[in-house]
Amino acid sequence: MPQCNAAPEYRIEYDAASFIGGVGNLAHMGPMIHSGALVLFSGGQDSAVCLAWALTRFSRVETVGFDYGQRHGVELEARQTVRAAIAAAFPDWAARLGEDHLLDMRGFGAVAESALTADRAIEMTETGLPSTFVPGRNLAFLVYAAALADRRGLKALVGGMCETDYSGYPDCRRDTLEAMLQALNLGMAQDFSLETPLMALTKAETWGLAKSLGGEALVEIVRTDSHTCYRGERGALHAWGHGCGTCPACELRARGWEEWVAEGRP
Repeated sequence: MPQCNAAPEYRIEYDAASFIGGVGNLAHMGPMIHSGALVLFSGGQDSAVCLAWALTRFSRVETVGFDYGQRHGVELEARQTVRAAIAAAFPDWAARLGEDHLLDMRGFGAVAESALTADRAIEMTETGLPSTFVPGRNLAFLVYAAALADRRGLKALVGGMCETDYSGYPDCRRDTLEAMLQALNLGMAQDFSLETPLMALTKAETWGLAKSLGGEALVEIVRTDSHTCYRGERGALHAWGHGCGTCPACELRARGWEEWVAEGRP
C-alpha cells in the first residue's frame, strides 16, 4: 500500500499590532517578501486594508473575489473601484499589483442561503447566529483561493477575518482557520501560509492600520470607495463611508470610525 507523505508544516499569521502608529511611513513594515500573495478581496473595508497590507509585504500581489449570488452587485463593483484607486494613489504598490480573479460560486450561495443571498430579514436566528451568516463561506472561499494560488504559484493567502470586532461568525475564528490551513496544506501537498492581519484588531484599530500603511490617502479610499453595507446602499456619504447605517456591518464600521476619531485618529 502506498504511504502518504508526512504532514507539511503550516503557518498562520495574525498580529498586525506592530504596524499601527506611523503615518504613511513604511520603513517599519519589515523587509519585502519576494514571493507572491493572493488576497481574498471583497471590496469591503477589511479586505481593502488587507490588500494595502499585502502590497507593503509581498513583491507580487493578486486578488480574488467570489460571486456567490450576493443580493447586491455593489460589492463586486466596489472591488474594481478600490483596486483602481489604490493603484492610482500608490504607484509603488501599483507595480506589485497583479491580476484580479472573480470566481463563480453562485451554486454554493444557493445551497448556503442566508440574508446575504436571499430576501430575508437581518436578524438573530434560533441558532444564535445572525441570518447574515453564510455557513462555511470562508471555508469555501479558502478552498477556491488555495486551488487558484496553487496554479498561480502564490504561497501566501491573505484574508480579513477577525474575531475581535465581528458578527460572531464561527468561520472567522482563529482555531477554525488554523484547522482549515492544515487541511489545505495536507490535501494539496502545499506549504501555504495564511495571513490574517486584522485577526486581533478592533474596527478602530483597522482604521488606524489603514492610516499607518498609506496615510490619509488610503483612509479616504477605504472610507469612500469600499463597500460594507449588507443592504447594498450607496446613497449618502457618512463620516465613516456609504451604507444604510443600521445593518450590523454598518454599525460595526461606524462604531470603529467613531472610536478611532475619539482617540485622535492615531
